Amino acid sequence: MKKLLLTGFEPFLDFTVNPTMKIVEALDGTKVGGYQIAGKIMQVDFNSSGAALLKFIDEENPDAVISLGLAAGRYKITPERIAINFKDGAVDNEGNKPVDEPIREEGEPAYLSTLPVRKMVDSLLANGLPATISNTAGAYLCNNVMYEGLHYAKTHKPDMPSGFIHIPASHELAIQHGRIPSWSHNELLKGIRVCIEALDET
Repeated sequence: MKKLLLTGFEPFLDFTVNPTMKIVEALDGTKVGGYQIAGKIMQVDFNSSGAALLKFIDEENPDAVISLGLAAGRYKITPERIAINFKDGAVDNEGNKPVDEPIREEGEPAYLSTLPVRKMVDSLLANGLPATISNTAGAYLCNNVMYEGLHYAKTHKPDMPSGFIHIPASHELAIQHGRIPSWSHNELLKGIRVCIEALDET
């Protein structure tokens, strides 16, 4: 059976829970489509997250990588199309706040996702789940991890699909933060299962 490395993030900023962490914990060790899931939680730290992802890839030797991130305010599941070679944005959990720093000095300006993002969106819609392709993963930790995975794949393992999916907030976060769109944990979990199944079908 093929192996999928699925990553999520710890809570960050003023988000006391991270639904990606709960999804990864729920799917770790399970089988979805033709994949055995190896779930890992990433720190929200510009200085260590890229190295951590590469360590997980080395340990698990996956056939594919999907990283998940919270996009509070979005109301659809959004597979990301592109990662850019910049670190920027709000302060991370360790107090780092890079401005316009390259992720990889020797890296390309940007990498396109090698996940079947259109098929994922079509499958989500067919299952009654709002979805669209996103053309920006920002420049915070989500983009950082997506870029690192794609850079590794291109330079070391070009047959390994890699990419990133942003999800909306959970109901728990919406209760804490007020007027932000939210999905139930079960809906979010179903959505990621659908995306993995779409990857398996390609």
